[in-house]
Amino acid sequence: MTSHVNRNNWVLVALMVVVIGTAAFAAGQSEAPGMEEKGEVELVYVEWTRAIAITHVTGEILDRMGYDVKLNSVANAAMWASIATGDADAQLTAWLPATHGMFFGPEGEYTDDVVDLGPNYHGAKLGLIVPAYVDVDSIPEMAANAELFNGKITGIDPGAGMMQQTETAIAENVSGLGTMELIEGSGATMTAALGDAIDRQEPIVVTLWAPHWVFGRWDLKLLDDPDEIFGSSETINTIVRKGLEADLPEVYRFLDEYDWSMVDLGPVMAWNQDGMEPADSAKKFIDENLALINSAMPDGMGI
Repeated sequence: MTSHVNRNNWVLVALMVVVIGTAAFAAGQSEAPGMEEKGEVELVYVEWTRAIAITHVTGEILDRMGYDVKLNSVANAAMWASIATGDADAQLTAWLPATHGMFFGPEGEYTDDVVDLGPNYHGAKLGLIVPAYVDVDSIPEMAANAELFNGKITGIDPGAGMMQQTETAIAENVSGLGTMELIEGSGATMTAALGDAIDRQEPIVVTLWAPHWVFGRWDLKLLDDPDEIFGSSETINTIVRKGLEADLPEVYRFLDEYDWSMVDLGPVMAWNQDGMEPADSAKKFIDENLALINSAMPDGMGI
């Protein structure tokens, strides 16, 4: 009897050793180098072509660096407000100094509440666009031929800076636009209307910006803007919340120093337009251009 009890005790002890050992191994695995949680990063963006592309590519890079990344599509004003309040960490689609001047700059609502890390794109331009077959070359000339366009300018979402600039120009009759009507919509409805008009070879004028995928698909003209309704060429800047450098120094340094001038996001924009999910486009782009992606990283960083 005694030996039977001892034998059972030894079996129990052995089982306990296995269980404890397994638990210890699992705990050790969770603390292994490269497996630790680096933290959560939230990026916000508006549904503009390049904004979608650069935000998803950035999110995928940060994900591969070990961060828990959340991407949120929001309205333009909400994008800025979320950075200012600290509810989101960063956005990479601030058009400065004119387009988003109401949010950042000498008269900006959030100038003192956010951190500007500088341009991730140079030479951005807003304006009014017509197909190349339309025989007008400037905004005043287009306005003088308003009947050719049924007196309408096809616009994007009403909160966009360029919509406000266009509305102001119409209200103040700048460049003769006082006779025109601005039609609100979205980036998608605007490009759909543009494509339909081009298919029928009809005149149309739309609010648009470069860089944009449409310039790779159709022959278009950016109308001369002698009264600088839309300002001169702009930069697209990266804006982050205050405190990000202290909270997530690696993320801050990546956003501050990544050299986007080396990276052509044209393929990503094209894939998105052709129906690929932006997250899948970002993964595909990074997989196919890993050496390029890493060459643009700050010193000592890589994926």
